[in-house]
Amino acid sequence: QVQVAESGGGLVQPGGSLRLSCAVSGHPRYNYAVAWFRQGPGNERLFVAAISWDETTTYYAESVRGRFSISRAAAEDTVYLQMRRLKTEDTAVYYCAGTRTIGVRRNAQSYDTWGQGTQVTVSA
Repeated sequence: QVQVAESGGGLVQPGGSLRLSCAVSGHPRYNYAVAWFRQGPGNERLFVAAISWDETTTYYAESVRGRFSISRAAAEDTVYLQMRRLKTEDTAVYYCAGTRTIGVRRNAQSYDTWGQGTQVTVSA
């Protein structure tokens, strides 16, 4: 059974960078997608970025395009979310999620495996 676990959150100043990691256990092998979502206080869980396991497809939310980058380290079965030029509005709990699928999904309901979340706070 595939499981995911996030790490790497913390406090960073506006304009700074942070890298989140999502360790994927259980060897998905193929037809699998991993996504990052985030949820701010009182807000719904929103899509941030997603990648197919074969790395041929990536999607980004418009709010993070050009600043965030999602990638997969095949040798480690880890998916990274590199976040640059962070803004205060990026503050949220970030969740890693996975699902077996062809292609990539951007809605939270499509994902059946979730991590516990990691807090990212962007503040001066």
